[in-house]
Amino acid sequence: MSLAFKTATRSDIDSIIALQEQIWEPTYRPILDPEQIRYMFEAIYSKEALLDQMTNENQVFILAYRDQKLTGFAAYSRNASDDERFKLHKIYVLPSEQGKGTGRFLLEEVMRRCRAAGGNRLSLNVNRYNKARQFYERLGFVVVREEDIPIGPYWMNDYVLEKELVAH
Repeated sequence: MSLAFKTATRSDIDSIIALQEQIWEPTYRPILDPEQIRYMFEAIYSKEALLDQMTNENQVFILAYRDQKLTGFAAYSRNASDDERFKLHKIYVLPSEQGKGTGRFLLEEVMRRCRAAGGNRLSLNVNRYNKARQFYERLGFVVVREEDIPIGPYWMNDYVLEKELVAH
């Protein structure tokens, strides 16, 4: 598999939005109402929201390319109250890339970067009805609790999963 990774900058925001326009709706169509999908997309993937995530929330975005084509991305940050804990905020790959190892390699790159920065634990949230939960569990994440998070007039009903980051 020939994947290349790049740390995103502000100049990549339009590319992230264009990619998410291909990913977001097919990902959430089976589990969320269309109105909630639109609301959340606008709340999380507007230019202003992404810029805020990169600058004020200190999220690091990693772009994944296959043959110079953007095929996925992830975003993570250090936990504000514990330097050794990191949070995976997002990881998405094009539907055409799913099942090809792109998501696994992208997540492994996030974990590698977190370990290199002194991290010993990575957590993430996944919707309780999202089949991606099995993907994370296959990679060693375990459910530690459930969380219901308000987002505008909607709720995100999630599992919180964690994985210990051990040095390779």
